[in-house]
Amino acid sequence: MNKIIIAMIGSFLFLISCKTENSKDKEHVRLVFDAGGLQFIASSLNTKKETMSALYGNSQALQSLSNKNDKPLPGTKMKLVTWKYHENPQYTGGTITGELVSVETVETGIKGSVSYRKELDNEKEPGIFQTKEQRIQYMMGYQPVVMP
Repeated sequence: MNKIIIAMIGSFLFLISCKTENSKDKEHVRLVFDAGGLQFIASSLNTKKETMSALYGNSQALQSLSNKNDKPLPGTKMKLVTWKYHENPQYTGGTITGELVSVETVETGIKGSVSYRKELDNEKEPGIFQTKEQRIQYMMGYQPVVMP
């Protein structure tokens, strides 16, 4: 009888000591970006702003960046997606994406006209590139990641 009572008390203490929710995880919202038909081209990390960016594009964008062109080729479509990052609670020293900060798009028409738009802008501090032309040149400066 004593063993049953001790086992029940031990089980009860074990169950109430388990924490089912982590309040630190609740403060971070992770959003998954759907690139659609665009492929991953490159990424960057800004440790001062604690943001990470990924550049997605179509085959013309990849060719423009691979050839280090000043202007995107006709038919180019690129999206630069920027997230805030934070520590990964599951892996020490790792970082994961958090709040979606901005989505910038560069598209080139068949005749070569280049357009730029910012679809989402949650940036609290403006960056060093202020004009549309500067943002386009910044995106054109990315070097494609070489995948084996």
